[in-house]
Amino acid sequence: MNPAVEVRHLKKYFEVHGGLLHAVDDVSFKIEKGTTMGVVGESGCGKSTLGRTIIHLQDSTDGQILLNGEDITVVNSRELKKIRQQMQIIFQDPYSSINPRMTIEEIIADPLKSYGWKKKELSDKVTELMEFTGVEDRLRMSYPHELDGGRRQRVGIARALALDPQFIVCDEPVSALDVSIQAQVLNLLMDLQEKSGLTLMFVTHDLSVVKLIADNICVMYLGQLVETSSTKKIFDMPLHPYTKALLSAVPSVDVDHPAKRILIQGELTSPINPKPGCRFLARCPYATEQCREPQQLVEIEDGHFVSCCRVREIN
Repeated sequence: MNPAVEVRHLKKYFEVHGGLLHAVDDVSFKIEKGTTMGVVGESGCGKSTLGRTIIHLQDSTDGQILLNGEDITVVNSRELKKIRQQMQIIFQDPYSSINPRMTIEEIIADPLKSYGWKKKELSDKVTELMEFTGVEDRLRMSYPHELDGGRRQRVGIARALALDPQFIVCDEPVSALDVSIQAQVLNLLMDLQEKSGLTLMFVTHDLSVVKLIADNICVMYLGQLVETSSTKKIFDMPLHPYTKALLSAVPSVDVDHPAKRILIQGELTSPINPKPGCRFLARCPYATEQCREPQQLVEIEDGHFVSCCRVREIN
């Protein structure tokens, strides 16, 4: 069986003053149907660019993107409109990502209009989507500024679901919300996945959130994957020094056994024309000359991949 989504050596570079900015650099992974892949890392690591490149909001520089085994790396406008029905995105900011001049009904119906739905069908489908995502029918003729953040994000989710997609990129969909509203939106996404069999890519910098929702996790650092495995293995046995530092920052409620915080020292490597070798080299306390050589993701044990020569030596 083909995975729902597969990327092979995907690259996305931007031309900037001084050279090429390597936002996504040789990234490969698979997302099985009906599962959630969490993509984590600090701000600027390229995780949002990765998601946007996969669903063709941005063109890739190199590599392959496969949807249900079909290569969709290069598509024309007609083909892109077809795959738009299968791939959607939920944006980080629920206010700036929806048109403030449109009513809630118009916002949710907008994707359907693009695919020729008739007026009667539109009304019934909008009612179904609002009920499905928990948006009260009384808000049908309201405008985005009249809703709170949680309801606006539910509208964004309803719009993403309008065309019954198979795969959705969730680009930090709860980071702009209060904690109590975050829980509501996360529960909604998990319920939708259970009912509809959705495949999700959940982009976030919040590891406590990704632990709750993701089946597998990819850890990104400056455009590259440094570790990937099941969520349980990443939290129980992190191997890459960067992953360990990220996990040490997650707040703990265990007052008897508080986690020891790992503070990352040193300066960030520039993502513009980066040198070969480990991108974490300048900040890693275990770095050696060997780390200046190109690093590759290597399977340490079943399904647990790490890009670190020191970890491979130990294991």
